Amino acid sequence: MAIGRYYLTRGQQIAAINRFRTVIEKYQTTSHVPEALHRLVEAYLSLGIVKEAQTAAAVLGYNYPGNEWYQDSYSLLADNKLQPSKNDDSWITQTLGTIF
Repeated sequence: MAIGRYYLTRGQQIAAINRFRTVIEKYQTTSHVPEALHRLVEAYLSLGIVKEAQTAAAVLGYNYPGNEWYQDSYSLLADNKLQPSKNDDSWITQTLGTIF
């Protein structure tokens, strides 16, 4: 997570996405998953990959409703006139399909 955050601060969104993706794919039971999903929302929005950002937020909201990371993600989307939305073609949905 720390390295992913570092990459985000340096504007290296793709490297950050790969780090957060590893957290979600390999460490699904860790307490860092909500933040990893939120950071994906941030990174994908900054790259203009809206559907992935919406999917990350939707998964975050479904699995961690009321979580501060979900509230932040929802605000980011709302600021861009978007809302969380499930995308069945997303790697996030396929990875966490049993949860979402």
